[in-house]
Amino acid sequence: MKYGLQFRDVFAAWESILDGVWITLFLSACAMLGGLVIGVACAAGRVYGPPLIRRLVVAYVEIIRNTPLLVQLFLIFFGLPSFGVRLDGLTAAIIALVINLGAYTTEIVRAGLEAVPKAQIEAGHSLGLSGLQVFRYIVMYPSLKAMFPALASQFVLLMLATSVVSQISVEDLFHAASIVQSRTFRDFEVYTVIGVLYLGLAFAFRGLFAVIYRVAFVQR
Repeated sequence: MKYGLQFRDVFAAWESILDGVWITLFLSACAMLGGLVIGVACAAGRVYGPPLIRRLVVAYVEIIRNTPLLVQLFLIFFGLPSFGVRLDGLTAAIIALVINLGAYTTEIVRAGLEAVPKAQIEAGHSLGLSGLQVFRYIVMYPSLKAMFPALASQFVLLMLATSVVSQISVEDLFHAASIVQSRTFRDFEVYTVIGVLYLGLAFAFRGLFAVIYRVAFVQR
């Protein structure tokens, strides 16, 4: 029996798919912002903090990086209600993605911070700069330039990983695809279109980050 490709029914559901794209973009933006803040704070604590802070950061990073994102998501969404904490799907998804990305970002930022020569930091202090000024102008800026490509790649991977939130019924792009598939039974067509959309989003993110890098670091 020959299988005839039929994309018409898939394209007819473009509104649902577009809504899923917007949810995916929203989740990605929230996770990137929150993950970057956590990553910078934890990396600074790992490099410059007291021993207790360093151990806590190491524990956080190792636990998150060595457990599946889906397990972390389920613990937040299904596990926390056991302790009286109930979150809606979107909130649970954002928290899980932020925590997950924060761990990976911590290691990227840590490597960047440790790459700054100590002589430059000492020179900044000798010029009368405050600790915050030294961190901002001498440590953070050159570090960010060095680690930006790795951060950009991690952010793209995070965007693709948002598809797991469909498991708790968050109406992202993958969830929209599952709904369309259940209505049309055009499995190949649905997931081909969704795959192309994820590919397009990934290239769009990479292009955006390339522009940001040129504006922030190359043209200055």
